[in-house]
Amino acid sequence: MTTTTQSLLAPDALLPTDALAGTLVGRAWVPGPVAGPAVVALRDEGVFDLSEAFPTVSTLLESQDPAQAVRETAGRRLCDVQALLANSLPGARDEARPWLLAPCDLQVVKAAGVTFATSLVERVIEEQARGDASRAQALRAQVLELVGSNLAEIKPGSPQAMALKALLQQRGLWSQYLEVGIGPDAEVFTKAPVLSSVGSGEDIGIRADSSWNNPEPEVVLAVNSRGEIVGATLGNDVNLRDIEGRSALLLGKAKDNNASCAIGPFIRLFDASFTLDDVRRETVHLRVTGEDGFELRGINTMSSISRDPTDLVAQTLAAHQYPDGFMLFLGTLFAPIEDRDQPGGGFTHKLGDLVSIRSERLGALLNRVTHSETAPPWRFGLRAFIGNLAARGLLREGL
Repeated sequence: MTTTTQSLLAPDALLPTDALAGTLVGRAWVPGPVAGPAVVALRDEGVFDLSEAFPTVSTLLESQDPAQAVRETAGRRLCDVQALLANSLPGARDEARPWLLAPCDLQVVKAAGVTFATSLVERVIEEQARGDASRAQALRAQVLELVGSNLAEIKPGSPQAMALKALLQQRGLWSQYLEVGIGPDAEVFTKAPVLSSVGSGEDIGIRADSSWNNPEPEVVLAVNSRGEIVGATLGNDVNLRDIEGRSALLLGKAKDNNASCAIGPFIRLFDASFTLDDVRRETVHLRVTGEDGFELRGINTMSSISRDPTDLVAQTLAAHQYPDGFMLFLGTLFAPIEDRDQPGGGFTHKLGDLVSIRSERLGALLNRVTHSETAPPWRFGLRAFIGNLAARGLLREGL
């Protein structure tokens, strides 16, 4: 194991820079006579199970002030924070001790796409290349010559954006990705079924039939049923560039696969130490380290986003309700173009890649890459969850 990998796999690596100063909540699988997922708070004194007061994270986020509700709930101590974190690292799980799960439960998992100018250009390239990575390098130069590199300065839906749309249509370069990138309507789609997301330490999945894919490091908002943004976490919206590039109608096949949605390590709730303005200023760092010695780094700077987080939430809620709340991926600036194997081949994952997504205020989400077909199958759905709550005496009205 390299020094780089050892540093990524240190338990403290999962915590924010200010450690436990914020209000950190999540879900942990707790072994026992009736094992199951517990809503937990991470504190200086240890990890505390809040399930008696809040059987689900969704219930907690419905509180008038979730951070205050956590402070006012003592809970039952489960273990040391270090013990939970150490057992939530890739390849380190001892099933006799608690480990972190994805920090959401009943919330719908939504994602906003094409919200950064750089990734917008790459989506256009995917479309023009029809999913063929070998054509990307030549197409990139052509697209940039016509589109330019200053798309970040254009406000979606503005007169300037509409003028650019007309010009690109005249040049035969208009794209469905440009439509959602600079047009008035954001792309918001459902990323994963309820309860299917994986947490820190678990494998993330790419389809075995994909040969051009990459991680998408993103900030993920926690939004309650009232449309209030109450906290944030990190996510990996795994992207299969070859499949989506063949046709945008294959978005579901490219995005929603077993273990293809990672969220965590926990939700940092808004309080005096962390606000939505901090989300707007957050910088997300990506590091991929391969078993072949390859290393890839990237940065997702939230200040470069084309649409404000509140606008993306409002567009998500424009014609739909989410009675259990939702998690919203905000999109990524990162789109890797570095060659991994051969010149012009670009980047794609290999099995065993360790993916680290980290930010100063949200900690780190760590996962290893495997095939969706061989990742642990998703079996703990809504029926299993409700049955488990009932078996633990936690099933009641208003959960």
